[in-house]
Amino acid sequence: MNEDYPLAEKHPDQLRTPTGRPFAAITLHAAVAGEIGMEDLRITPEALEWQARIAESEGRTQLAENLRRAAELTRLPDERILEIYEALRPGRSDKAALERLADELERDYGAFRCARLLRDAAV
Repeated sequence: MNEDYPLAEKHPDQLRTPTGRPFAAITLHAAVAGEIGMEDLRITPEALEWQARIAESEGRTQLAENLRRAAELTRLPDERILEIYEALRPGRSDKAALERLADELERDYGAFRCARLLRDAAV
């Protein structure tokens, strides 16, 4: 297994929250004191990319691709992610609707991997 994994144990000093707080600042005490918010509990695209590189180094290319799509999704509002998930359910969207969603992901969020997945689903 890769010597960098798990990141939170091996490299906590290099991990940050989306608001820029050090990973070590995420404690129960800080949460109870109101010093951290929900945004601090989210993963960053950088951490997901790091995990993707670890997965690739172990020959887990599909997992690496999934992690990179997840990194793209960090740019989207939660509500939009749920709407896209709903659109991908069987029988919910036609090809044109999925193509429009793919275009939106590319145009508005730079989420090219996720757009490709939607286009594949449209076929």
